[in-house]
Amino acid sequence: MNQIALPLDWPDDGDDSAFIIDDSNVEAVRHLEHWSLWPVRVSLLTGPRKSGKTTLGRMFARKSGGRLIDDADLSDEEPLFHAWNLAQAEKRPLLIIADAPPPRWQIKLPDLRSRMAATPKTAIGDPGDMLIEARLQRHFSSQGMNVPQNAIDYVLKRMDRSHFALHRLIETLDRLAFERKSRITLALAKMAMAEDGESAPGD
Repeated sequence: MNQIALPLDWPDDGDDSAFIIDDSNVEAVRHLEHWSLWPVRVSLLTGPRKSGKTTLGRMFARKSGGRLIDDADLSDEEPLFHAWNLAQAEKRPLLIIADAPPPRWQIKLPDLRSRMAATPKTAIGDPGDMLIEARLQRHFSSQGMNVPQNAIDYVLKRMDRSHFALHRLIETLDRLAFERKSRITLALAKMAMAEDGESAPGD
């Protein structure tokens, strides 16, 4: 699937100025775009850390006029229960964001648990190669730097396919480039991967 960038009117935690759509999140995007078809006025969005859940949720709230509750699995359950009911009464969409769906999200309040069981769910998965490359290029191009293809190829062959690993790699590359006053090179990518514990011996 080709990359699609959706410009946002608010900051997205400093990672990107636009949301990148790929196979890992396209189903979630489509689900939120068609919120009027939800069987109830609430939906649950889950996904790994640093996967863009909050960014996507903010975009949804802005476009739909709905409400957003982030980190719901860390929130008090009673207000969540009332927010769920209010969304039905007002017919205003509510997006609940959590790291994982029930039963991994262990809900103690029986009334909330039953409502979440009836709530449609969508999820963001692990990043693919296209998203990893696009995130690297976008982040560093915003600083006037490009990531050479040999560095990208090196990273793609070795890094853990997770949003958190990608976030950590970008942070490490940022720091190393600043400390060494260097552009992004294959050598710097190797150094960052070694520091993050993701390069093979002898690389």
